[in-house]
Amino acid sequence: MKTIQKTTMKLAVLAWAAAACAAQAGTLVINTDASDPAPKAAWEAMAKGFMAANPDVTVKINTFDHEGFKTSIRNFLSANPPDIVTWYAGNRMAPFVNAGLFEDVSDVWAKEGLNDKLKSAASSMTINGKQWGIPYTYYQWGIYYRKDIFAKNNIAVPKDWKELLAASARLKAAGVTPFAIGTKALWPTGGWFDYLNMRVNGYEFHMDLTAGKVPYTDRRVQAVFDRWDELTKPGYFLANHASYDWQDAVPAFVKGEAAMYLMGNFAVDPFKKGGLTEAQLGFMQFPKISNVPMAEDAPTDTIHIPAKAKNKEDARRFLAYVASAKVQTEVNAILGQLPVNKDATRPSDTYLKDGFTMLSNAHALGQFYDRDAPAEMAKAGMEGFQRYMVKPESRKEVLERLEQVRQRVYK
Repeated sequence: MKTIQKTTMKLAVLAWAAAACAAQAGTLVINTDASDPAPKAAWEAMAKGFMAANPDVTVKINTFDHEGFKTSIRNFLSANPPDIVTWYAGNRMAPFVNAGLFEDVSDVWAKEGLNDKLKSAASSMTINGKQWGIPYTYYQWGIYYRKDIFAKNNIAVPKDWKELLAASARLKAAGVTPFAIGTKALWPTGGWFDYLNMRVNGYEFHMDLTAGKVPYTDRRVQAVFDRWDELTKPGYFLANHASYDWQDAVPAFVKGEAAMYLMGNFAVDPFKKGGLTEAQLGFMQFPKISNVPMAEDAPTDTIHIPAKAKNKEDARRFLAYVASAKVQTEVNAILGQLPVNKDATRPSDTYLKDGFTMLSNAHALGQFYDRDAPAEMAKAGMEGFQRYMVKPESRKEVLERLEQVRQRVYK
């Protein structure tokens, strides 16, 4: 394992060194971790399209593997950086902004009218009133549900918390588990915490919490668990979920043993491969709980200009190019995800179409708990969420433990 890690790091350093040598005016150097087939094809298409529209610029893409990219990004941002780098929105972006490693690109946003066109992602790209990059792709989270089971039990799609609880009670009485979930890998618990917190306290509070500004013992966090109690204590989640990965819980949903599943849109493929048709599978927005604007979880991929980039002029042209509705439509057709630009062509896929409408009208976007919180806090948080879901009576102990971790992590 150590040999593999050393090799990965060595390759990352070599790729960084090659990128540094190439950065010059007239050449636009882009460092990405788009090593998987679809993202790699998307970036190749973006480079080709940009060079066709800007024949005076040559684009050079340096592709890193995911782990190599994570371990070397701070190095190449600090010394001889590329002109463009890929990363993520929200609190994942903040350390590089606060360290002065990302360029303020508010001028690009103003010139291209992006506060309107990229409105749903504007909050997650803004720190200290300035914008620090361009979001180009995301995907929705929400509740996938069995239309046929809802119809059989005379259940309408819930619009608020009261209706969701009523639907859950009716399903439970009919012998159907309301929610499928597998928490063995922990992260699905983060989706539940994100949505409950954003619906109870709002996006801004959620960002403050994941940034370490609010104690986990705060009464507002307690209010989140009050709502969560209304699902855990009556047994509305799949039994023994800590033994299952998220894919292991799919058969219960496909067989109709469970009627709802809070998950990202990537789950549609295994749902369909399991045999569900569009006549059986529906998508709904996580219902309203309190009177706060409706924010959504939508992990967002972004591009940035390093503060020490050599070719910032062409880099700004590239940001404007990637922000356009046409390019985002084309790129996301390759990725099978959603364009952030609200003027992009609506996807034809039923679930992506629903997601596009929902996200385009969102108040703001969370990036998911394990992106918004630092790694150590996220690990402890999701371990605690899983423990609570298995043993709701451990709630007080869990939150006190998370508060101890918060005080250590955010020193």
